Formats: sequence, C-alpha cells, structure tokens
Amino acid sequence: MKENLVSMIENSINKNWNLPALSNYRGDTYSYSQVADKIIFFHYYFTKLGLKKGDKIAILGKNSTHWAIIYLATITYGAIIVPILPDFKPGDVHHIVNHSDSLLFFASKSLFEDLDPKKMPELYAILQLEDFKLLYGRKKNAEQLLQKTGKSYLEMHSGKLEVGKLKFNTIRNKDLASLVYTSGTTGFSKGVMLPHNSLTSNIVFGQNNMPLKPGDTIVSFLPIAHVFGCTFEFLFPICMGCHITFLSKVPSPKIIISAFQDVHPSLILSVPLVIEKIYRKQIKPVLDKPIMKILMKIPLLRSRIHTKIKEKLNNVFGEKFMEITIGGAPLNEEVETFLRTIGFKYTVGYGMTECGPLISYTGWKDFRKSSAGQPVDGMEVKIDSEDPHRLVGEIVVRGENLMMGYYKNEEATKAALDKEGWFKTGDLGIMDQDNFIFIKGRSKSMILGSSGKNIYPEEIEAKLNNMPYIQECLIIDKKGQLVALVYPDMEAVDKDALEENKLAEIMERNRSELNNVLPGYMRISKIEIFPEEFEKTPKKSIKRFLYNS
Repeated sequence: MKENLVSMIENSINKNWNLPALSNYRGDTYSYSQVADKIIFFHYYFTKLGLKKGDKIAILGKNSTHWAIIYLATITYGAIIVPILPDFKPGDVHHIVNHSDSLLFFASKSLFEDLDPKKMPELYAILQLEDFKLLYGRKKNAEQLLQKTGKSYLEMHSGKLEVGKLKFNTIRNKDLASLVYTSGTTGFSKGVMLPHNSLTSNIVFGQNNMPLKPGDTIVSFLPIAHVFGCTFEFLFPICMGCHITFLSKVPSPKIIISAFQDVHPSLILSVPLVIEKIYRKQIKPVLDKPIMKILMKIPLLRSRIHTKIKEKLNNVFGEKFMEITIGGAPLNEEVETFLRTIGFKYTVGYGMTECGPLISYTGWKDFRKSSAGQPVDGMEVKIDSEDPHRLVGEIVVRGENLMMGYYKNEEATKAALDKEGWFKTGDLGIMDQDNFIFIKGRSKSMILGSSGKNIYPEEIEAKLNNMPYIQECLIIDKKGQLVALVYPDMEAVDKDALEENKLAEIMERNRSELNNVLPGYMRISKIEIFPEEFEKTPKKSIKRFLYNS
C-alpha cells in the first residue's frame, strides 16, 4: 500500500482539529485536538518508561474514549497494541499478557479486580483505563515517574500544540501494528499478527467504497477489541474525521436503539444476531397475525404495509444511515428475504481476524442475496474445488489484508499459510460467475452423513431458528444421527406460561415441520432442550467445539 495508517491518522487530526472526535455515550467528549494532546502525552510517558518501538502494550476494557486514545497513542508511537476482549476469563488475560510479551498494561478498574499482577511478572506497570492512575508498578518509582512525567509534559507541551502542525514518527506499513488474540469457534485463541499494511488496506477500501465525510457520526457498539469493530467503527471513521460515540455499558438492544436515535449514525455495523432479534421480536409477530396474513395477499395493501415496516426499521436505526453492514456470520435466509422485499439498505460482508478483517464486501445497491459480497480490492479469493461455481470447497485468500502469521506459533502459521501466500480460511463455499461468494459453513463443523453426503449444520439451523419458541439452536452429530440442541425463547415461554410438556410438544411439531422441507439425509432425529444460551465468540458465533462431544 502506498498509503500509510499513521500518516492517515496524523492528517485527519490536523484537518479536523476542532471537530468532536470521541465520545462516551451520554458522557465526556474529546475533540481531535484534545485526542492529539493525549497521544503526545503518552508518547512522552512511553519514552520515560523505557518503551521502545516494537514493544507491546496490552489493553483490557469495554469500548470507551480512553480505550481509543491508548490504541492511537500506541500504534503512532511504533509500539504494538494487544487488545484483550473484556469477557475473557482472568486466566486467559494472564496468558495473553505473558504470551504477547507486553510491558505495559491498561485495564479498567472492575476487570483488574479479578486479575493477579504477580502472574504477569514482566509488566513494568498497570494503569487504570478510566483515569490513567497507576494500579500496579513493578518498575522502580513507577508512581513517581507517572506523576513526574505528567508535570514535565504540562510544562513543556501544554497549550503548545498548533493546528495543522501535529507530526508523528514514520512507521512503515510492514511493521507489526497489533496482536489480536481471537476467541474462535474451533479452540484456544492464537495471537494474530496484523501489520500496519493490513489495517491500512482495509481503511483505504472503506474510504473508496463506504463514503463517510468529516463530521459524520458513528455509534460504536461492537467490541473494538475485536478487529471488525476496531477497523470499521473506530480506525476508518477516525481517519475520515468522523465523530465516534462509544457505548461503554453492555450494549443491550434497548441501549443500542436509544443511541442510534440520539446520534443518528451515518454508517452502522452489526452482527446477524442483532438484526434477527429485531425481526423476530418486532416484525414477525405482527406479520403472523391472521388479519395481517389476509391483508398481505392484497398487492396494494402489501406494498403499503412493507413501506410502513421499512419506515419503522429506518427510524429504529436513526434514519440517516447510508447502509447497515452485517458481518461475523451469514444472515438468516427468512430475515434476509424480508429485508430485500421491503428494500431495506443492508449488505453482508465476509472477513476474518487474520485479514484485518475484510475478505469480501459489496455495497447494498449491488449486493446479491444470500452472498457475502465480492472480493475486496487488494485481495484474491479462490475456491479449492474442481468446480468452484458448483462444488463446495474451502475458501482460500491472499493479498494486502493478510496477517504476518500467528505469534510464536510457527506450526499454526505453516498450517494456515501455504508457500504461495494463500491463507486457508476453514470456511466452505462457492463463487458465482460474477465473483460473489456464497458461504456454506465451516469445514470443521461439516458433518458427513451416513449416506456419504456433506451436511452443513448452519443451513439446518437457519431454518430451525425461525420456528416458534426457539431463540437459538445447534445441530450436532450424535451416534450417526442429527440432533438439534435448542435454547428456547424463554421470554416467549414465560409470557405464554408454557408448561414443560407443552413446550416439548411444540418442539416435536417444529421438528416434524422442519423435516418436511429438508432432504432425507439432512433430517433431524430429535430436539433436545438446552438449559442456557450457548457460549459465543465476540462475533456472536456459537463455540461449536464446546458442544460436539
């Protein structure tokens, strides 16, 4: 890439000096000039602490202005940021901090309480994310150093930053920017090494295909410790001069919708779970009413009803959005068909942490139903199949967005990347004549049926999830038979006061109706009620490996 991430950040701050940059929802706001001031302070502190270019800085906390500032300060200094998801268990946090060789650690107060600094012996210091106060210091005089640094900085730099004069050191695109520890669906996390080039390529693609302008508003509710939210709800908008509002609290649908209506975001990122929940809770119950089914058979009335529903949905998302970009997993077929029918502005992209994240995307006007878009600029995609247009094969990719490998894991790197630079995604799909990618499932979740045919459990789950009283499900192979683990929609169960035996009858009816629309080799033999929600990754994909035994 001829473009450079640090240069883009520097230019954006200089051009948008007095515009709002970062806000906590219903909380404090930093302008671009104030963000610059904080970045320069931390550069000064990192130097005094003895950190060098290429050293690692870990960060643990929910989305916030301070989280974003530390990220920007780290990568513009030339250090490597190690974002840790706030729902990781303490043991995982200790492991990531140690495995990454982090020397400085920023953690939110509530999450730090469960950690043991003695289990992270190489850290120079731990700072509180909320106010940057020292939580723990191993290096001598860490507290005094922090106070002295602050005082010296104020004497040397306070009020001296000039509009348009901010200048960072040159950081090369080939340098490592971030170590991202995934919480994948297939096992323990690995440290993905993302260079500046990967993030730069993703952002440049966004600039060319998702038109934002200075002053546009963004609501950040996906975890920015995960690369999807980090790149497209944070880095891309900051490089465009946008105003980002972070939902620091747990982003429940109610809070998300409230923020959308207050902020009126210009671009919205989402995962299928959020969209599907709105459809099942607010739209489907209305459409399933007997009188509505009659009205929907009259073309003129059906058109008016669709228009009203579209207006309501647009209002839910703040009305001013250019499109909603959905990633992380395929969108449920029934939900997608309805959104297409009413002309709702959505698209579905495809990516992975290892690609920072984008692999494919197409804007909502040209998007092809059931696909995951077309390969993005700078990326090659092919299907490892004798007939890529008809026969399912593994999706393999290479290009500008790709990672450098897995940190301290040469074996995993060699298994994922071949000698020609192709990365094996582990996803299965086909690609049509126009290069639209259609994902069928994960290679590790594919089930070989007794008839010898390949079964993709995601296809069955998509249909079962739309049936009464089902919140989520998982199809597994149990002694050669397909079994559905179902976590019921407990809100609906409680509302209708369903007894256990009645719920079991409904599930059996669901099973029968589902099997009527499935080919013989894909039919399920049993539905088992699961007592709690399935454990998920940050992308809200179920961790299948936990339930396959």
